[in-house]
Amino acid sequence: PLGAAGAAGVAVAGAAGLAACGGDAAETVQSAASDAAGAASEAASAASDAIAAADVPVGGGIVVEPIKTVITQPTEGDYKAFSAVCTHQGCLVTKVEGGRILCPCHGSAFDISTGAVVQGPATQPLPERAVSVDDSGISVS
Repeated sequence: PLGAAGAAGVAVAGAAGLAACGGDAAETVQSAASDAAGAASEAASAASDAIAAADVPVGGGIVVEPIKTVITQPTEGDYKAFSAVCTHQGCLVTKVEGGRILCPCHGSAFDISTGAVVQGPATQPLPERAVSVDDSGISVS
């Protein structure tokens, strides 16, 4: 059996080993966090590029999944933006056709001009987002 001095020595050595290990783990976690932040920044940039390059059809629209937004153009030059999260049970809407924003989960449909429900089961409109258009493209906030 270990004497008190031997047990203390093992405990100190073990703690030192864990501290050294913890330092490496902290660096690994920090590196992973930095990588994740970089990936998020790239995704946001890609979403911005997608909006800037998007050809939003008159009388239709597009779903920009990375930012959970639907951008529509009900009439020439009149752009609208809405949350792409269905107000029924939180599914993402997937397409815009026939003047309606469509949710695939339970069949809800929303008006491309107002976000109002045109077919349930949803009972609340899609929340509107601010949209602006300039030479660099379409911005949503």
